[in-house]
Amino acid sequence: MKRLAIAFVVLVAIGSMAPGGFAVETDAWLEGYAAAVLERQLGITVPSLAVRHGVIQLNAADLGASERDRVVAVLSAIRGIVRVEVLEAGAPPPPMVAAPTGPGEIQILAEWSTGLLPGGTLFKPLMADPRWPHFSAAYQRYFDDRQLKDVGATTFGESFTLFRDKLGPLWWEVGVQAGVFSVFDLNAESADLVNADYLFGIPVSARYGDWSAMLRLYHQSSHLGDEFLLRTKTNRVNLSYEATDLRFSYEIGDVVRLYGGGGLLFHQDPSNIDPWYVQSGIELTSPWPARSAHWRPVAAADFQNRQENGWTLDASVRAGIQIDGVLLTRNLQFLLEYFNGHSPNGQFYRDRVEYFGIGTHFHF
Repeated sequence: MKRLAIAFVVLVAIGSMAPGGFAVETDAWLEGYAAAVLERQLGITVPSLAVRHGVIQLNAADLGASERDRVVAVLSAIRGIVRVEVLEAGAPPPPMVAAPTGPGEIQILAEWSTGLLPGGTLFKPLMADPRWPHFSAAYQRYFDDRQLKDVGATTFGESFTLFRDKLGPLWWEVGVQAGVFSVFDLNAESADLVNADYLFGIPVSARYGDWSAMLRLYHQSSHLGDEFLLRTKTNRVNLSYEATDLRFSYEIGDVVRLYGGGGLLFHQDPSNIDPWYVQSGIELTSPWPARSAHWRPVAAADFQNRQENGWTLDASVRAGIQIDGVLLTRNLQFLLEYFNGHSPNGQFYRDRVEYFGIGTHFHF
């Protein structure tokens, strides 16, 4: 593919996983072991770390914004740990008991909490996937396209966890996912809406240490803009389908993430669309600057192949700066992007497109 040159040079330090065959005898042993795991795997010490009745408690002030979710995930994987609680700044320490807190007691916020509407997602967003629901706005410059040149692309949506629980060392959750993906022709007199894709899905996700997976059942339908239809006299195709897909993800430290999977369309309209597709990708998060900083360079590449298009490659590459929020699940990204492949925009799925772009992306 012309103009596509992707080179990733990664320096990765992989810490060993905690051994799983140790018998848990005392909280003191767990406390020392947890401290050693953090120092060995993440290279950090947390002075406030304490264990009682199998519950680890940490002060949020001892954790950098970008390392909090990693610390909680690593500690939660230790055999014998009931849960990990991160105490927010200014909150007095609650009684260290294994039982859940009841009404009227101090609320403890933890990255991996259980129950209804716990916040965050076990399966992280796919940064370079053109159809991952989130909030974004981008400018895209198309090359040698029969209809588009300067394009505005916006997305509205997110993934929300409805319920999360833990089964031994395995976390699992069920949620809801929704998004709208729109593209506008900026060269048209009124910046016509060209196409809008609507997606709604129900994902079931699981996480075990650095492994995560998401099984999803979803619906997508596409709609052309009225002004675009009137101006171009395009023959409208009522593209709509239900689908299911499964993805697996593996994280190497805080630096590299690999993922892959596939899916199947059904109840598709037009009915002759071939149903199968596969997807894979890589995401890189720079270990510099230090974990205490609230920003860092990021890069990602997403690759998809669809039976409908003869299994040819659709490649999406994005790179830029990520700014982390106070809550670890929230971040703002400023990304350069490049796409070469079949159009992800609704009924134009048979058209090959190529574009460069720049955009802002917000994740909860």
